[in-house]
Amino acid sequence: MTARVQSVLNEVEYIVGYKTYIDLIRPFITHQEVVATGMRQEIDRCREAIRLAGEGHRVAVVSSGDAGVYGMAGIIIECMEQAGLMDLPLEIIPGVTAASAAASMLGAPLMHDFAVISLSDLLTPWEVIEKRVRLAAEGDFIFAIYNPKSQGRTQHIETVREILLQYRRPDTPVGLVREALRGDESSVLITNLAEFTNHPIDMLTTVIVGNSQTRIVGPYMVTSRGYKL
Repeated sequence: MTARVQSVLNEVEYIVGYKTYIDLIRPFITHQEVVATGMRQEIDRCREAIRLAGEGHRVAVVSSGDAGVYGMAGIIIECMEQAGLMDLPLEIIPGVTAASAAASMLGAPLMHDFAVISLSDLLTPWEVIEKRVRLAAEGDFIFAIYNPKSQGRTQHIETVREILLQYRRPDTPVGLVREALRGDESSVLITNLAEFTNHPIDMLTTVIVGNSQTRIVGPYMVTSRGYKL
């Protein structure tokens, strides 16, 4: 946690967030009142945070990773617009998104152009996601895949694998990182495109699929930037 985040948490009166993310920062909660809600209640959280801020309270909204990457920053601004409170002071503090966190544990797989794609179809139609996967695969982008698999959504990652195999070698390196940079709970595995779906994958896993220049160097997954050595 950065010094700025700690400073903000110390300054606010209310902390609003998803219950799981609130639990991650419990050691840093002292005097603040906590407003915690469950999964898929993002709009309710944002509206409550804006209501409190509109009353003059100092409020922090907790987001995982980077608030501006699949996080809460966008919906906060949209809810401020809806409430007619665009004059509220807002500070968005950047964090470490899962792609960067996972890459740091694998070596250096994101050293060239890459695409970040979420396989969750709750807010984006699967047809749109599949089209983006296909186009990024054709362009030889490295992939950082978020939300790859859930109990009710098991086939999407298999479809992605089949699409990628049309454009790159079966032995293309693939990294699986679960709960990246979350201490002892983190796990790292380097496998390949042909076999990676044989390993455990869930919503807490970040999948990084290499491009045509990605290779295994010792214990690391590395994509060449193009330097002539």
